[in-house]
Amino acid sequence: MALLADDRLFPTEARSRAVARALYETVQSLPIVSPHGHTDPRWFAENRHFPDPAHLIVVPDHYIFRMLVSQGVKLAELGVPSVDGSPVETDGRVIWRRFAENYHLFRGTPTRLWLDDAFQNLFGINERLSAGNADRAYDRIAECLAQEDFRPRALFERFGVEVIATTEGALDDLAYHRAIKESGWSGRVITTYRPDAVVDPDFPGFAGNLVRLGELTGCDTGTFAGYLDAHRARRSFFREHGATATDHGHPTARTADLSAAEAAALYDRVRTGQSSPDERELFRALMLTEMAKLSVEDGMVMQIHAGSFRNHSVPVAAAFGRDKGFDIPQPTNYVDALKPMLDVVGMEPGLTIILFTLDETVYGRELAPLAGVYPALRLGPPWWFFDSYEGMKRFREQVTETAGFYNTVGFNDDTRAFCSIPARHDVARRVDCGYLAELVTTGRLDEDEAFEVAHDLTYRLAKEAYRL
Repeated sequence: MALLADDRLFPTEARSRAVARALYETVQSLPIVSPHGHTDPRWFAENRHFPDPAHLIVVPDHYIFRMLVSQGVKLAELGVPSVDGSPVETDGRVIWRRFAENYHLFRGTPTRLWLDDAFQNLFGINERLSAGNADRAYDRIAECLAQEDFRPRALFERFGVEVIATTEGALDDLAYHRAIKESGWSGRVITTYRPDAVVDPDFPGFAGNLVRLGELTGCDTGTFAGYLDAHRARRSFFREHGATATDHGHPTARTADLSAAEAAALYDRVRTGQSSPDERELFRALMLTEMAKLSVEDGMVMQIHAGSFRNHSVPVAAAFGRDKGFDIPQPTNYVDALKPMLDVVGMEPGLTIILFTLDETVYGRELAPLAGVYPALRLGPPWWFFDSYEGMKRFREQVTETAGFYNTVGFNDDTRAFCSIPARHDVARRVDCGYLAELVTTGRLDEDEAFEVAHDLTYRLAKEAYRL
């Protein structure tokens, strides 16, 4: 018995479902463009077999372990490495059994849909995972992972990935990207410039990171002018390794535009650790505007991922580090917050700033109207907690009437979970086709237009927005 229904996520009304099916058939097999994510370039550089099923699917995926933790399972029991090297479970089969016996927790979630898709379409498993079949599923996946056509490069090609962008910090040497390029492999894996560690004064080791930035670039990061030159140098280095975009993960969307003297004085305070919390937030705000100015200079697309209270649990962050499932959405203002930056660069026709949010209340009220008028702005797809059937549908319903389709940028999967990439893109294609079908059957879109829009949302918009 199949795990997945053929018409999953399509409308239930017969005529709309028929149109959705027809649309989907034209985009189902289009190449995957993955312009933003967090897969590990080392996989593609070294092309080694993936580890056991647990360390491929469970251990690195915060979507999975945050749900298990919410029901009392400990991160150490799931094999998540500790900061200080304290013992954690390392037996993949034990981790997998714990995951399988709790698989019911994922009922109704997008994670369940992604997992079932991978189990069925990648590993040929057609029975729902449970405690009773955990070992059988584990053995089947392990058997697959030992085969040559399950190495990272082979899966990249099997998934139909045309291009995938990873995300590296400003201080990364990009050695794995260099190795990919020198290997002669034809797969296109590019990097993205993520400068949070040298932009956010609250980032651990910020002062030392600035010193290292200066060492890497030969620029004087003791001055604000030298610091900006160091960013220019690193951005150029990243572009040499394929980067077309930058990415900025800020707690708020606040921007600021300061005079040269004000910016230099503020930088001196944050650099030397003499700044207040308000000044550190002002510096982050300033740097969003400065990064937008640099994008006008060098043509890199700018992504702003705002609105996450990151590492909400201090004890978990101390024991297991950053990005362990304790990032929580919070309200985010965009109208006032972005105005200083938009006053400077918002009308630049050659600039693309892609906005993401974890605050759905702003879609219709703030983000769609902003993107619907400023040439520099585009709306990123539903992100993180809203990368789901309901989240995608709400997004289209709330932004299309004001921003249209062509101020959005298609889909990106934003994932570390490599095996879920085809499933995530398939969900987006199905949801968009269902939405377009309902526009057709309610007389709001001609059917020939719907086929064109479906192709654009699946493929063209992402390529154009990210300059791929």
